[in-house]
Amino acid sequence: MKALVAVKRVIDYNVKIRVKADHTGVETANVKMSMNPFDEIAVEEALRLREAGTVEEVIAVSLGTAQCQETIRTALAMGADRGVLVETDAELQPLAVAKLLKAVILDEKPEIVIIGKQAIDDDCNQTGQMLSALLGWPQATFASKLVIADGRAEVTREVDGGLETVSIRLPAVVTTDLRLNEPRYASLPNIMRAKKKPIVTTTPEQLGVDVSPRLVVLKVEEPAKRQGGHKVGSVEELVDKLKTEARVI
Repeated sequence: MKALVAVKRVIDYNVKIRVKADHTGVETANVKMSMNPFDEIAVEEALRLREAGTVEEVIAVSLGTAQCQETIRTALAMGADRGVLVETDAELQPLAVAKLLKAVILDEKPEIVIIGKQAIDDDCNQTGQMLSALLGWPQATFASKLVIADGRAEVTREVDGGLETVSIRLPAVVTTDLRLNEPRYASLPNIMRAKKKPIVTTTPEQLGVDVSPRLVVLKVEEPAKRQGGHKVGSVEELVDKLKTEARVI
């Protein structure tokens, strides 16, 4: 049984985001990049399934520029067996990502696909759902627990009202939430071994996928700066300000 995980290269979560002067996007030059945290959780879950004997091979896939090899190497250092890079300089939106992943999946034929529920750069939370629809596979999103047995996956999902447990047949797409697991750190020996693990490089053209953007970003702006608060002398004054200034009551 194969597990395929998608890993995205994003601005590190500890970095303060800066908007470009021309408001066309955020600044990425000379900025620390790392693996999307939700994708780290996906890699960790696939590795745990392999350690449990459920999965035999873990394949890490990344889409984007040549620098995305670094992200794949991180997944390989964590323990993934091999990597696939779909190299392109094009802006990849969720639908294009789902189509590219579908092409890789049809070639690799994994029984389970595990990806982060969203990326911390665009927060779209769309790719897993689109991928499931394109493949015609069952999906379980926002997973906080995953158990595989007898050709089915039992997934505990985090929903607005609490937790929901669903059972889906394999092959399937699962997207990870924060409480699914705690990703491991890559040890130095594993980092050295990762350098020798294979990474196959392909392109959207070779996969026959059109990655043209469907959406156009008009402008990117920083959020408005928060205004300072002040103390009130009485409940009556507070109510008056909520009515006249904040206009929330």
